Amino acid sequence: MINIAIDGPAGAGKSTLAKAVAKELAIHYLDTGAMYRAAAYAALKSGVDIGDEAAVARMLGSVDLKTVYAEGEQQMVLDGVNVMPYIRTPEISTAASDISALPCVRHKLVEMQREVARQYDVVLDGRDIGTFVLPDAPYKFFVTADAAERARRRHAELRAKGIDKEYNDVLDEMLQRDANDSSRTLAPLKKAEDAILIDTTHMDLDAVLKAVISILRQG
Repeated sequence: MINIAIDGPAGAGKSTLAKAVAKELAIHYLDTGAMYRAAAYAALKSGVDIGDEAAVARMLGSVDLKTVYAEGEQQMVLDGVNVMPYIRTPEISTAASDISALPCVRHKLVEMQREVARQYDVVLDGRDIGTFVLPDAPYKFFVTADAAERARRRHAELRAKGIDKEYNDVLDEMLQRDANDSSRTLAPLKKAEDAILIDTTHMDLDAVLKAVISILRQG
């Protein structure tokens, strides 16, 4: 199986890159962030306090959450409903960062991710793919960018979706999320020792994609 791990902080472009790599290689793309967003959405929808791990664990045990592919596109299905259209809001982003710190959530979703990787050639992106989820993946990349640039990109994405939010608020949320992801006890955000570092601050997608594909084809 071909397993490719792409890690990095929020807004670095890892999801866009992972999708492009999967398309270029004609393999599956698994958006692990969407899995945590779906879990956060399930908790908020159920009125569960994300800070109460016991309550979150019970919620996860009572809902049917799974990853499926339809016409090549990933869907997160919660109790029979595809929730992908509802999990890209700032509120869900913050909640996903918080809920991902809970061991019960991480263990459940990591096993789901590993199962997909056992079945398919797949590109996974997240914050701990190369260090925790798939430590033996043959290809690992750590994609990052300056916080100000990452916030600028996220701000532009939100505006394109009609979400009116001040840039400074986006930057503050980005920095807080970086702190949360890097300081969590279980599988914090960090570069795997054998991962290739790519700083995208001054690179567009085409340039990053060419660099990654060149490395993959050399391997």
